[in-house]
Amino acid sequence: MAAGKVSFFERRDESPVRMYHVSKSYIPGQRAIDDVSMELAKGEFVFLTGQSGAGKTTLLELLFADERPDDGQILVLGRNIARLRGTGIPSLRRRVGVVFQDFKLLPRRSVEDNVRIALDVVGTPRREARSRVFNVLRQVGLQHRRQHEPLALSGGEQQRVAIARALVTEPEILLADEPTGNLDPDLSLEIIELMLSAATRGTTVLVATHDISLVEKYRRRTIRLDGGRLAEDTPAAGGIG
Repeated sequence: MAAGKVSFFERRDESPVRMYHVSKSYIPGQRAIDDVSMELAKGEFVFLTGQSGAGKTTLLELLFADERPDDGQILVLGRNIARLRGTGIPSLRRRVGVVFQDFKLLPRRSVEDNVRIALDVVGTPRREARSRVFNVLRQVGLQHRRQHEPLALSGGEQQRVAIARALVTEPEILLADEPTGNLDPDLSLEIIELMLSAATRGTTVLVATHDISLVEKYRRRTIRLDGGRLAEDTPAAGGIG
């Protein structure tokens, strides 16, 4: 390497999320993610868009170490996803909040328990955990349902529980797969505002969505996938994060 030059993986000002020529296939000859490179800055809020099958969920799964890349490199909070072994994956996931499309709630545990489990994993003291759970459930409008089991809730309410669970740990990175998919327009705006608030506190937020009205309203940086490839990377309007 020439003197004075620093490689992609040696820079000191490391971004929380960095992908370099990443590809992933489930079927030979058919790439779900195809040669994608990108970086997300600390505290940045980014929309991830594209048609169904464009690769949005796969990209999120790669960042969460739920899948491994076939080619390329992924660094999340300084950790190389391809090299994580043993306790490395759970350790990384404690710092990353995820909102899954299928919620992944525990059906026989209360709403309160489902949210608090994220704090139990990181050893949050019981009194502090109780306060944080109540506050985040109040933010998503579910404090009055905290003793109910998920199966007693509507799909939209279950989605809000999943969002509360992802936010309660104040993660360094928040990945959300269609977090407003089952919500009415007003509540969708409230949920995006919660995530924007997390970004202002330093959380890097990546939201996969089909809802172009949200993208147009907030005018944040937008990454569009098409056939697994990065088709467009539009910066935020007016230089906002």
